[in-house]
Amino acid sequence: MTAPRSMTRHGPLDGVLVLDVTHALSGPYCTMLLAEMGARVIKVEQPPHGDMGRLYPPLVDGEPEFFNAVNHGKESLLADLADPADRPLLQAIAERADVLVENFRPGTLDGWGFGWDDLRVRNPRLVYASITGYGQTGPEAWEGAYDVVIQAESGLMSVTGFPDGPPVLTGTSIADYLSGLNAFAGISAALVRSRTTGEG
Repeated sequence: MTAPRSMTRHGPLDGVLVLDVTHALSGPYCTMLLAEMGARVIKVEQPPHGDMGRLYPPLVDGEPEFFNAVNHGKESLLADLADPADRPLLQAIAERADVLVENFRPGTLDGWGFGWDDLRVRNPRLVYASITGYGQTGPEAWEGAYDVVIQAESGLMSVTGFPDGPPVLTGTSIADYLSGLNAFAGISAALVRSRTTGEG
């Protein structure tokens, strides 16, 4: 998955550095789109096994196809955000980055020193994107939100399948893909503002 340092990137986001601390699908899909538009994306994977997407089948030639599908074109860094020994390196990258994307539960990165309030002091132009299921505040903010949960709670499953039958998942993880796509759009707009005003 590691992109060669000599790889030439082309696209409107050429020269943009993205620190990707996402996992599973919504965040990795967002940062894959940024990479495809020319950004340099450094994906941080938590030890010991890396992104949970590496565990999803199928394997093709021994490689996790699901993981590779949404993480191609990125550089990979195995580092623990919660480990004080790994923080200086990650903070140095965050201080140089144009964009940080995360999809942990609200407040998780704050506890590790990588929340918006901490990072904007050292990097005021940083575009900080947080993908959550229920926003940053409110009674359900801390709840986890995998695609199947959002499909169920939104009612999408109730209009999928057969009449008079039980709710059925759509054929793909549409809620994750849509949240990643919307994050990509928001980041793109915020980058324009950041480059104009110097504020993330």
